[in-house]
Amino acid sequence: MKFSGSETMNLKVIISGGGTGGHIYPAIAIANAIKEINNEIEILFVGAEGRMEMEKVPEAGYKIIGLPISGIQRRLTLENLSFPIKLIKSLLKAGSIVSDFKPNAVVGVGGYASGPIMWRAQSRRVPTIIQEQNGYAGLTNKILGGRASKICVAYPDMEYYFPKDLIEFTGNPVRQDITDLADKKEEGLKQWGFSNDRKVAFIFGGSLGALTLNESMANGVQKLLDQNIQVIWQTGKYYFEKYNQLFGNREKEGLHVVPFVKDMASVYAISDIVVARAGALSISELCLAGLPTILVPSPNVAEDHQTKNANALVNVDAAVLVKDIEAREILINEILSLANDDAKRNELSTQILKLAKPNAAKDIAQNIISAAEAHYKRMN
Repeated sequence: MKFSGSETMNLKVIISGGGTGGHIYPAIAIANAIKEINNEIEILFVGAEGRMEMEKVPEAGYKIIGLPISGIQRRLTLENLSFPIKLIKSLLKAGSIVSDFKPNAVVGVGGYASGPIMWRAQSRRVPTIIQEQNGYAGLTNKILGGRASKICVAYPDMEYYFPKDLIEFTGNPVRQDITDLADKKEEGLKQWGFSNDRKVAFIFGGSLGALTLNESMANGVQKLLDQNIQVIWQTGKYYFEKYNQLFGNREKEGLHVVPFVKDMASVYAISDIVVARAGALSISELCLAGLPTILVPSPNVAEDHQTKNANALVNVDAAVLVKDIEAREILINEILSLANDDAKRNELSTQILKLAKPNAAKDIAQNIISAAEAHYKRMN
């Protein structure tokens, strides 16, 4: 990349955050998009020691440095007593990283490590870009947002948390294999042994599983089968053994009980109804897939942000909301109601597709590169 004659910009970018797949995989997607636009840009990840990013990021081909940071537990624990020490150590190490690497832009995707590195970057006038994945901004991002160069969001009405002129509605980066699902339907039906003349319900609560969804299904999965609905029930690895013993080996009836689905595209392609938690990444995928969706937000997340994520869709008739506390009683009936209402499913599909942002990773990457270029020109 060049400007003003033959001078070359040697741009450097730090991507910080992690802790969960919902933060890590979008971060890697952003890094890949940056490399697609300009392969010469040097990228360094900064994560939290002992968290999954320290494994997943190197697997994706990127270098990562860990900070000794951790979160504050919402209950009183001995671990909370060590938080101030970890924070100070992390701030010192983050300062050294910024000094040594000399980034032209720093990106925060959420997670423990974002705070210290973004704070240090802002104090040295390095442009910072926040990628806020949820419909609710966490405390760290709200603190950092006022001094950010750009805030890339996935939901409307984020002006409540951030300065309006800094917001860019980019969406969340998601896997690209879930587009053009119609082409994948025939193969998906064959793969799962399903009939094309029966509806398919897909229920999943993440890779680990969701107790509420599993108990709700256990209470009424037979009701779905009796109504000729085919079911893919992803229990999560923690719950698979229990529910497979109770409901496994019933594929001929149209029921698949599985611990985890690797090929999500094949399942999305054949699904008429999806039941899921309301994590930011799951919602972004469902928007791109355009599927009629019932969301059951987890109550066990910071600031109840999954309910806020779900309401962003419910408020524009793009999803159905079932509260976690009510799911065991009403979820099966909600699935049956939606299965028997073609008009409602069509409306949900139409509305949720309007929220899809298929070019999210590239749009975020372009914002990062623009900020990095401006910083390079200013410094040189």
